[in-house]
Amino acid sequence: MKQETPSLTAGGALLVRLKTIGVDYIFANSGTDFPPIIEGLAEAAAKSVPLPQALVMPHEGAAMGMAHGYYLATGRSQVVMAHTNVGLANCAIGAINAAVENIPLLLFSGRTPTTEQGRFGARTVPIGWGQEMRDQTALVREASKWDYELRFPEQVGELADRAYAIANSTPKGPVYVALPREVLCESYAGPDVANPLRMQPAKISADRALIMDLAQRIAEAKFPVVFAQHGAGNAEAFAALSALVNRWTVPVCQYWAVQLALPTDHDMHAGGDPAPLLEQADLVIVLDSLAPWSQQAHVVRDDATVVHIGPDPLKARTPIRNFRSDISIIGELPDAILALAAVLNGHAQGDVVAARRGEIVARNAATRQAALANAEAGRDGVMSADYVAKTVSEAIAGRNAILLSERGCPMEAMTLDHHQAWYQEPHAGGLGWSFPAALGMQLADRERLVVATMGDGSYMFANPVACHQIAEALNLPLLVIVMNNNEWAAVRHSVTDIYPDGYAARANQMPLTALNPSPDFVQVARASRAFAAKVNNATELDEALQQALAHIADKRGLALLDVTMRN
Repeated sequence: MKQETPSLTAGGALLVRLKTIGVDYIFANSGTDFPPIIEGLAEAAAKSVPLPQALVMPHEGAAMGMAHGYYLATGRSQVVMAHTNVGLANCAIGAINAAVENIPLLLFSGRTPTTEQGRFGARTVPIGWGQEMRDQTALVREASKWDYELRFPEQVGELADRAYAIANSTPKGPVYVALPREVLCESYAGPDVANPLRMQPAKISADRALIMDLAQRIAEAKFPVVFAQHGAGNAEAFAALSALVNRWTVPVCQYWAVQLALPTDHDMHAGGDPAPLLEQADLVIVLDSLAPWSQQAHVVRDDATVVHIGPDPLKARTPIRNFRSDISIIGELPDAILALAAVLNGHAQGDVVAARRGEIVARNAATRQAALANAEAGRDGVMSADYVAKTVSEAIAGRNAILLSERGCPMEAMTLDHHQAWYQEPHAGGLGWSFPAALGMQLADRERLVVATMGDGSYMFANPVACHQIAEALNLPLLVIVMNNNEWAAVRHSVTDIYPDGYAARANQMPLTALNPSPDFVQVARASRAFAAKVNNATELDEALQQALAHIADKRGLALLDVTMRN
């Protein structure tokens, strides 16, 4: 027997549908286009109609980052609702980040009323004219898999289904829907908003013949290598990849990785330098990597076979990306890894596998020890990022923690052992990501330790006052570590990479990189009643970390450490 849905505004009916198809939260920054949405929330509550939980976001950047982080933690798409064109403009950076990282979030924004009079919901205040655009969707179209504008109230059910299905189809990505106020104000009582999802996402499985061919190539290769940037996809595939590369002695390079594909203390963890691996590799397996190495600096052997695997192995949305791909295998990454592992279980190992093991294990161990030694050396004087990363790693060991790094704690100096242990900022480079993304992860599991590490510039980009307000309002006990070197270090490194002996490299102060004077980030955090402390040297770091972790455990509130770093 079908469940009867009471009459609601079209805005309210849309919210009912989103709950039915599995949306937990709506991260919303409201405006004058929201009256039918707000009325729908209140009306549904009065009529005991289940809805997603609507959360007030003081800035749209935080909303996008939280939806991104919540998906990474749970694998479930969430909704961001913004205010007309101005709110959508603030969502654009988050949409770009989500598009590059294949995050299937559902982005909605109001559209200023089309009518000036004579229709319920018509324009009533001057911004109704000021916010009108000829093509509002253009603000995020290039970062959206699909977009549409709601035309009639009876579309809300099928439109939500289509948005969700397209976002979650291979390859995943964000979608956008504009919501005109007049349409949202109309009433709708269609029973379809309470029906099960009627349009399932389209998933692509890796071609069985190509997987079998790759397995045979791995079994016969003299020196196969794996490059991974987006992890393995889930816990099962993470374990399978760890076992596969160990059994077949395949080193794994995580060059500019954004997720962890292999434990950092694994025998096959080869560090982040592609050069020595590409020099020897006769089989190069690229797992869902936007730029697995630098074609300016690294060269693949002519006689090597290069295989790309992932939901979009050729990265079709990127206009220029000319990495060689002799074999291209499309499919969701965890499914492809599990399929490859299953086929390889039927292959016998040849002598070549055992012959290369000693060299590879020894080289990887030396690389690991060098990274740890370099990290420990960074405690003398002003601390290095590697030293802070190593110290943080030791402090959170055994806690099943999630750590995010946005110009924060680098992977190499840490001991990381599970598939959600470490995340780096998206390759799109939309800064201000890790703080709100960590809030989204913490929202997904309030009992889990979540650590957001970032540079001082990234912290300011995150709209920290807004993020701290959210953390306090929602009781999210996050650990935030600001690695403060008073500059845009990434910009300085880019300049010295291209002009190592140039005028800028020799200048006492490189132009356009300094962030002096540094704001008092401790006071910013304390304004929202967080625990906050300034850490100036290595002798203070251990104690400050323990105090911060104790505050999180006892008070269940946010803790911030402002750590002085070397340039």
